[in-house]
Amino acid sequence: MLHFFKRLWGSGAPVAWKPLQRSASELRAYARWVHARTYLNWLGPYFKAYHYAKAGLPTAHGNLRAQLLQECSHRGAVLLYDPQIGPENFRHLFDLIRDRVQALGYHLASSDLRIRQHPRYTEAIAKHFLKPLPTDCPETGRCQQRFGTIAVDLVTLNGLPGFIRVMANVIDDGMFCPAFSFDELMEAVFNVQEEPRTSQA
Repeated sequence: MLHFFKRLWGSGAPVAWKPLQRSASELRAYARWVHARTYLNWLGPYFKAYHYAKAGLPTAHGNLRAQLLQECSHRGAVLLYDPQIGPENFRHLFDLIRDRVQALGYHLASSDLRIRQHPRYTEAIAKHFLKPLPTDCPETGRCQQRFGTIAVDLVTLNGLPGFIRVMANVIDDGMFCPAFSFDELMEAVFNVQEEPRTSQA
């Protein structure tokens, strides 16, 4: 699976990114979705799937699936799309992860979209890139990097959702305090205790 992701993101000639924009109707739909707490149907199950992947356990039939990613200072998780979620819910989930990361002391540096034509399919990657707010560690006075920089990607193939990737890049520099763990990031974003109030949008 990791080799597939490397080929997907690293193949072909460079393609320009452009700003990711949501229409007014999409923003209203997202606001209703958040207000209804529809996301509770999937945050917890994806958190469970992440821990199944960490333990090397097979995911039970009918449950959501996740894959782990790790390269040098990068740690991440891939949340595989399941048709039971629906494309609109999955897109909202992508934006919700952005919002929940921002609530942890981050600002949105950019939201971009790249579309690439391959011989057999069209690949689109929507990306939210987030940086920690400039604050100091009380103990050392160095810069607080929290979990490092965070990228959240939504990859679609021929218009159909493929997966959401959440990736943290630790800043390895003496000016910064050590980063919190990726497990703590997943805990903060995905581990919710409330019961779902509605089902799919």
